[in-house]
This record gives sequence, structure tokens and C-alpha cells, in this order.
Amino acid sequence: MLLLMKVIQMSKTNIDEFEKYLLKADFSQHTISSYIWTVRDFLDKHSEISAENISIYRLELMDNRNPKTVNLRLSALNRYLKFLDKEYLKIPTIKVQQKPYVDNVISFEDYDFLKHSLKKDGYIDSYFLVWILGATGTRVSEFVQLKIEHVKKGHCDLYGKGKKMRRIYFPKTLQVELLGWLAENNRESGYLFRGHETKSNGGHISIGAVGSRLDEIGKRYAVDKTVMHPHSFRHMYAMTFLDRGGDMFLLADLMGHESLETTRIYLRRTATQQRAKIDEIITW
Repeated sequence: MLLLMKVIQMSKTNIDEFEKYLLKADFSQHTISSYIWTVRDFLDKHSEISAENISIYRLELMDNRNPKTVNLRLSALNRYLKFLDKEYLKIPTIKVQQKPYVDNVISFEDYDFLKHSLKKDGYIDSYFLVWILGATGTRVSEFVQLKIEHVKKGHCDLYGKGKKMRRIYFPKTLQVELLGWLAENNRESGYLFRGHETKSNGGHISIGAVGSRLDEIGKRYAVDKTVMHPHSFRHMYAMTFLDRGGDMFLLADLMGHESLETTRIYLRRTATQQRAKIDEIITW
């Protein structure tokens, strides 16, 4: 019993130190939480960190999780092994077979339809929410941090992993219309989108509330619910940017990608777009 208590205490100490290590390395809070969860899960199932137990854990994951989740968990475990100076136990991730097309991305036509419909019907908050998501390529975690001061400047500078700066630009037409709307509502500073529960103290809208708002908009205008999520608009932004002659290197910077390989996915078409292109080209 004493030995077991010592092992448990040792594990807890290691996890606390591992968390400090991740913080120092500038990992996001979301990634840190995910990595800590994985390590705890592994240690709950295996009292000893060995090549055999790590291989067993990998197989358990492959039996119960999709490939992307498996690789996320293995990346977390490999980072923990590096922290412990046990990189010789590092385990390879599994190959994820990528589809030649992308799913669940809103079309530019539906995006444009939503913008015009929301404005015509007087849902101005939602109109700007959809427009900003579609015209800036912002991640939802970045969207909630946007402030009126950023609109005035025309851009927002955010710092992510490794202290790398990402600049989010407001296109001129969007900036001008936003400033007019803000002036009409006597808003000079603070978060652009405020949470209902925190309007009085200036707190920003939550990530969950953005998703819920998109769900409501999709239902109101009968748009496929599978494309009514924040990342769908980010993907549409990138695809449209490239379709209209935008440079991939610039897009990589705008999207905050560290590798062009990540940006290349936006060259792919949706299955519907592939079908349309085939019908247009192949007439023989």
C-alpha cells in the first residue's frame, strides 16, 4: 500500500511539473488540458511507463478512437516522454488517410445569402457575426477576443504558440460599415461581441454562444446545419481567397499556419464542387 501511494504521489508531482513545462513552452490552455488529460488517462491504466505499456495504450486508442484523436493522444504522450527524458520510448503516430475532398464547408453562395438575408431582416448583430467570420478567416477563439479598438485600427494582432504574431485584417468595406453601426449604437470601446450574461461589465461572448448563434441562423434560413459552425466559415474564406487569385504564401500568414502543407488543404474542393467541375469539363 505504501509503495502504491508513493507511485501515485510521484505521478501527481510529475503531472504538476509537466503542466509547468507546457506553460513555459507557450502551449495553449486547450492543448495543455488535452495533454494533461491524456497523461492521467495513461497513468490510470498503466502503473509503469514502459515500451510494452505504451504499445498497449496505442492499440487501445486505435480500437476505440478515430485516427485524428489517436494521433492527438500519442502526441501528448510523446511530449510527456520528452519531458521525462525518455524519448527513446517515443511511439510513432498512425497515418491518417486524407480524403481528396473536404466536407462540411459552407459555400460562398450560402454565405452571401445569409449576409443579405440577415441584413434585410434586421438581425444586424448576426449579420456582422457572419460577415466577420467569412471575411477575416478568424478562428472562433480569436473571434471572441475582437474589440472595437481593433476595428478602428483595421486589424487585430494576436500572439499564439511560440509568441508568434498573427494579424487579422478587417477588409475596408467591412471596417467602414462596422464603424457606422458602432457609432449608431454609441459604442466606443470594449469587446465587439459581448456575452448576454456579462454585457454590463464588458465581457466577451463565449465560444459556445458563437456556435449556438450559428445554429439558430442556420435553422432560421434553412441552411444545412453541418456547415453552420465557425471553422466552416474560416475554410470558406481560405478557399475563396485562393479561387480569386490570392497567393498561398500570403494565405498561410493570414491563417496563422506554420507550414504550407497545412494551407494546401484549402486547394481541395468539396464533393459538390468536384461534381460540378466534372459535369462542366467532361462532356464526351
